[in-house]
Order: sequence, then structure tokens, then C-alpha cells
Amino acid sequence: MSRHAIVPPLAVLLIALATILGAWGFQLIGGYVPCKLCLEERVPYYVGVPLALLTVIAVMARSPAWLVRTLLGLTALVFLYDLYLGGYHAGAEWGFWPGPTDCGQSAAGQATTTDELLKQLQNIHVVSCTTASWRFPAGWGLSFAGWNAAIALVLTAIAGWGAARKPA
Repeated sequence: MSRHAIVPPLAVLLIALATILGAWGFQLIGGYVPCKLCLEERVPYYVGVPLALLTVIAVMARSPAWLVRTLLGLTALVFLYDLYLGGYHAGAEWGFWPGPTDCGQSAAGQATTTDELLKQLQNIHVVSCTTASWRFPAGWGLSFAGWNAAIALVLTAIAGWGAARKPA
């Protein structure tokens, strides 16, 4: 395995890690509340980051090329799925197609009394999957979902390229 074999999995690891940390930062520091689809779009990062890390470790341990290529192929598939999720979500935000019918509903528990129901209603913050809470550049640019789709495209391409290239 060549010394350049570490580049694709390391690039995927660093970009994916920065992306999920950025999402958490916007939520925790920026106060942006993720919708149901936003949370679903994070799941591929929870799978893809450890896969990319495992691939980096496999390269450093001089594992067989087929193993590294297989891990990168799996990573590419994970982020390809995220590309689909982000594209679907961004398209729903732009009104190209309807979003999920269950997005924007509260996940509050079942109230058993009127007082409990009133308390729940005061604390509900409904976030729609079809309304972008942020766009960059402002007004007409990509939303969080759009940026996620763009990043997932890059991650898929890097991992796919690493899986497809012949070992040196």
C-alpha cells in the first residue's frame, strides 16, 4: 500500500468530523433547532466518521488493499445515502416536492390531564422540514440541508475515488 493511501480516508474523516461538529455548534451555540430530517441527516455521520477512522487505522496498520478499499466503498455508500437525504430535504425546502408529512409535529408525550397538556403546549417548539432556518449566502443561498448535500457529495466522491483507485 502506498504512502498516499491515507489521503482519502483522512480527508473524509476530517471533513466529516468538521461537518458534524459544525452542526452541533450551530445547534448548541447558535441556537438553531434541527428538524426531524436534520437529525436523520446526522446519522450517516455517526456511521461514516467511525468508518473513516477505522479506514485510517487500517492504512496505518498496513492492512491489505482490499480491506481499505472495501471500507472506503462502505464509507462512500454511507455518504451517498446522506447526499440523498440532504438533497431531498433541500428540495422540500425550495418547494420542489413535498416534505415528509410527519415533520414539524411535536414529539411531546401523552398528556393525561388538562394541566399537563397546557404545560406541554407552552414548551412545544415546532420545527418544519420545509422551511429553511438559515441560508448562506443570506436569502438565496444553500440551507443547512443544501450545504449538507454538497458536503456529502464531496465525501462520497473522495471515498469512492479512494475505493476505486488501484493500489500503487
